Amino acid sequence: MNNETKVKVVTADPSALGLFGLAIITLVASSQKLGLTNGVSLVFPWAIFLGASAQLMASINDFKHNNTFGATAFGAYAFFWYAVGFTWLMQNGVFGEKLAAACDTKQLGFAYLGYLIFTIFMTIGAMETHKVLFTIFVLIDFLFIGLTLTSFGIMEHATHMLAAYSELAIAIVSFYGCGAAVLNTHFGRVFLPVGKPFGIFKK
Repeated sequence: MNNETKVKVVTADPSALGLFGLAIITLVASSQKLGLTNGVSLVFPWAIFLGASAQLMASINDFKHNNTFGATAFGAYAFFWYAVGFTWLMQNGVFGEKLAAACDTKQLGFAYLGYLIFTIFMTIGAMETHKVLFTIFVLIDFLFIGLTLTSFGIMEHATHMLAAYSELAIAIVSFYGCGAAVLNTHFGRVFLPVGKPFGIFKK
C-alpha cells in the first residue's frame, strides 16, 4: 500500500503584478494611438518588460496556484506583447529594410482576430471571477475589434480610435484592479470593491 502525501506551497496572488503590467503598457501604448506621443521606440521597453514579462511572471505563478484561467490569460497576453514588440522591430527596419518592406499588416489582422476569438471566451470565464476583471475583458474585446478592422483597412480612422480609447480604458480599470488586489489582500478586507461574480455559469 502506497501512502501519497501532497504538499501545498503557498505563494502570493500574482494577479496584482499581472494587472499592473497590463495597466502600464496599455497606458503607454494608448498615448501613441491617441496621438499624444509619437512612434513606438519608447513604447517597446514597456511592452517587453511590463506588458510581456510581468504578465508572464503572473502566468507562471498562477499555474502554481492551479488557476488555469489566470495562467492562460496572463500567459496569452504576455506572449501577445512579446510578438507586438518583435513586430515593431521588424516594421522599423531593425532586421533589415527588405524584411520591413515585405510586412503585410493583414497578417496582423488575422493575429488580432485570433486574439479576439480567444478574448471572447475568456470574457465569458471572467463573468465568474469578478466584475472588474469582466470589464477589463470586455474592453480588450473592443480593443481587438478595433485592431482587427484597422489592420484589414476597414473604416480605419474610426476603428483606430476605437482601439485607442479602449486601450486607455483598459489601463484605467487595470490600475483599479491592481490596487484592489494589493490593498484588499494587504488589509484583509474589502478596501476597493471588485464586484461579485455574475453567478450564471458556475454551480
